[in-house]
Amino acid sequence: MFTMPFDLRGVLGWIWIAVAVIWAGAAFGTKRAVKRQSPVTRLVETCCMLAAFNLLFNNPWPGVLRKRIVPDEPLYGWLSLLITCAGIAFTLWARFFLGRNWSGTVTVKENHELMRSGPYGIVRHPIYAGLSLAFLGTAIGFGELRGLIGLPILVFGWKYKANVEERFMTEQFGEQYRRYKSDVKGLIPFVW
Repeated sequence: MFTMPFDLRGVLGWIWIAVAVIWAGAAFGTKRAVKRQSPVTRLVETCCMLAAFNLLFNNPWPGVLRKRIVPDEPLYGWLSLLITCAGIAFTLWARFFLGRNWSGTVTVKENHELMRSGPYGIVRHPIYAGLSLAFLGTAIGFGELRGLIGLPILVFGWKYKANVEERFMTEQFGEQYRRYKSDVKGLIPFVW
């Protein structure tokens, strides 16, 4: 049987590490926040992210969570790599397109700008959409139930954070943001 010419899990892990490093470096030089989300809402989203990524990347999970549900075949490995890279590329495009308006927490920045083009013309929350897609790709590559259980937890966390963000943006931009919401879907183009 044909096998992957490299350690897929290792490559996927290094992709996520590279994204974390890029993300940390890009965090410098953003605009000053004039309004921030509450610590409680931050805690909810953070717990979802930690739970999802812990399920995906930690190996000590017992029995059924380690059950392989995606065949260990090169086709699925290449598909996994393609989906992960596409999600990461979309995420990075959105992050750098947002520029100095970006924040890891939900905020309104000084002289905040409403982005409606580029990746923000495709979905309102392209960073969350791209990271969710990359997570799905990585879960396919790992092939175990635990990754696919982590995906809805991650999406719930992003949707929760997106709802907080939408309240902030509606308060900040009013009718302009309401029109944007009616024109562009939140996480999945043309769907949701």
